[in-house]
Amino acid sequence: MEKGYKILIVDDEPKIVEAVEAYMKNSGYQTIIAYDGKVALEKFHSHQPDMVVLDLMLPNISGEEICQTIRRESRIPIIMLTAKVHEDDKIYGLNLGADDYVTKPFSPRELVARVNSLFRRCGDGISPLFNIMKLNDGDLEINLDSHVIKKNGEIVSLTPNEFKLLIAMAKFPHKTFTREELIEIAFGIDYDGYDRTIDSHIKNLRSKIETDSAYPQYIITVRGIGYKFGA
Repeated sequence: MEKGYKILIVDDEPKIVEAVEAYMKNSGYQTIIAYDGKVALEKFHSHQPDMVVLDLMLPNISGEEICQTIRRESRIPIIMLTAKVHEDDKIYGLNLGADDYVTKPFSPRELVARVNSLFRRCGDGISPLFNIMKLNDGDLEINLDSHVIKKNGEIVSLTPNEFKLLIAMAKFPHKTFTREELIEIAFGIDYDGYDRTIDSHIKNLRSKIETDSAYPQYIITVRGIGYKFGA
């Protein structure tokens, strides 16, 4: 299974955080730590994690409120940690938008297994909040169901790799992708060509979806790193 995903771990108990972080790192995941609700939301927006492991009882902002806030913006997996064991509590947490529910005390090994399982269920990426994305008053329309891209109402013909690149970036707006990450998305992990090959695909993609490719508003260059979807 591919690793390197970023996991935001949110809990006000340092020993729990330390244990979970150690097991996640040993399993190949990157970790981001927060001990209270306010910092958790700040790090969610600044680090753009791929999953959140979230305690319910937190200082400043509750886990329930954090879960609701994240779910309004993203479909990344959320695993709730809580000492509440009643079935109604679990149902409540799931109804807030959590994908899984782990009661304390728990085994860090079991938590890692649940994290692995959730990432497998995500398949080739996290689904965006909407299957049809209309940007800038319809200037660009991305239909995830039909795989149709429209520019000013006209269907745009993309190559399979161009489509993969556009969809991957559109699913994570404002997330910066390295060239290596985009190559893996478009060509797979076994590709052994030059990483600058991706620049040619980005240039072609811009020529098809940007109003002025010299001043792109969708596929933005992040100098020294790679590209991001800026809409």
